[in-house]
Amino acid sequence: TSTLQQDASRKFGFSAQKTMRIAQQLYEGIDIGSGEAGLITYMRTDSVTISNQAVTEIRSFISENYGNDALPGKANIYKTKSKNAQEAHEAIRPTSVKLTPASLKKYLSSDQLKLYELVWKRTVASQMIHATINTVAVDFKGGNRAIFRATGSTIENPGFLMVYKIVADEPGENGDEKMLPVFIEGEQLPLQDIITEQHFTKPPPRFSEATLIKSLEEYGIGRPSTYAAIISTLMSREYVELESKRFKPTDIGRVVNKFLTEHFKRYVDYEFTAQLEDRLDAVARGENNWIPLMKNFWKSFSDQVDEKEKIPRSEVIQVRTLGKDPASGKPVSVRMARYGPVAQIGTQDDEEKPKFASLQKGQSIENITLEDALKLFDLPRDLGVSKDKENISVNIGRYGPYIRIGKQFISIKDDDPYTITLERALQLIAENEEKKNNRVISEFQNGDIQVLRGRYGPYVTNGKVNARIPKDKTPEELTEQECIELVEKTAAKKKK
Repeated sequence: TSTLQQDASRKFGFSAQKTMRIAQQLYEGIDIGSGEAGLITYMRTDSVTISNQAVTEIRSFISENYGNDALPGKANIYKTKSKNAQEAHEAIRPTSVKLTPASLKKYLSSDQLKLYELVWKRTVASQMIHATINTVAVDFKGGNRAIFRATGSTIENPGFLMVYKIVADEPGENGDEKMLPVFIEGEQLPLQDIITEQHFTKPPPRFSEATLIKSLEEYGIGRPSTYAAIISTLMSREYVELESKRFKPTDIGRVVNKFLTEHFKRYVDYEFTAQLEDRLDAVARGENNWIPLMKNFWKSFSDQVDEKEKIPRSEVIQVRTLGKDPASGKPVSVRMARYGPVAQIGTQDDEEKPKFASLQKGQSIENITLEDALKLFDLPRDLGVSKDKENISVNIGRYGPYIRIGKQFISIKDDDPYTITLERALQLIAENEEKKNNRVISEFQNGDIQVLRGRYGPYVTNGKVNARIPKDKTPEELTEQECIELVEKTAAKKKK
């Protein structure tokens, strides 16, 4: 499971959750013309073992399609490197290697085909001979003045690479070397270009989904069925965010990490987590009783939680002082508040209450400057009034910048809230009104019931409940009573 998730992330950019969702579809069954068929074996496994019957079929397929030279004398046997592997199921493989990706192309979606092809290729490659690759350094003599060197690899025998290409986690790791053509000593090469480059030492790269899953497996944290859930939890709680497919800690993530490592050090220790996983595995195998295990864990943990609840909030929250506000002379700081990171002018001890402004997307407590923090207090900006004498202002909220006219809020994506003009705001308000008017198919005297055009097609709404319109009904011809019945039916279903 872990290697499937890693490879799907490297090759296709799939999240662990997406990989498992598609794998579930392939396992449960797809209609392939002759009826529904499961295309892969169970997808939550830490085993690298394949049944003898499947190995025989795979070796026969390789012999017929790639020749006996691609086949090792004996079947390849693999041993798991995973800590505490349970190996309760077979490795993930096609239910039949004869179901080639090409033969299933017309029955699978694009993403299903990608994942199936990955499983199929890795399975076939696992029973082929090793590739023979030579590491080569080639010197090029440039007249009598300079010697240039190219390093890379040449393939002597492609072996399993005929079927499956390895993609490394990081450039330069095994499987991602620069491949060189075959050179003959003494041959002359035409000069195309000379490029000078300067290289600097880089810090270790942040985790991608693939490298994080790999590390979880190495430390014995989590199981095949939980890797996707672990990553999903980190994302949904906004402890991390993805930037260029790499996990970057958020301000709230840093605060939580600091608090846990200082006050719950035992419970976030790799060894403790791995050992607890082992004991839970033993319970699952029927070797241990779960009651004493949970009692021992819960007693010490709950006592520690009770003790740590007394810690003052000021000891936990990270506050960074940036300098002074030139206008008031008061200190400017940034810290984590209940709904995210904020900038603050003044302190709680001042007679006048401190001013607060939320940090924007891309800003963090760690790197925001005094200048950028002060700029946040330029909002909200009053832009003027509409022809109906309603005030128009612009501000940044939890979900990004927006225009406010009266009690109406209009999101703005492509305009800078610090520079947007009244004319531009009026234009966006007019566009929003036009869009709203175009959405309405029917309105009734009731006022609450509307038939609207939505992203996924027409629907009926009363402002609280949205109801789908049956395919045999024409949205424009629905009566008010029919709309009310559709809404009531939908509301009744939701209550169940």
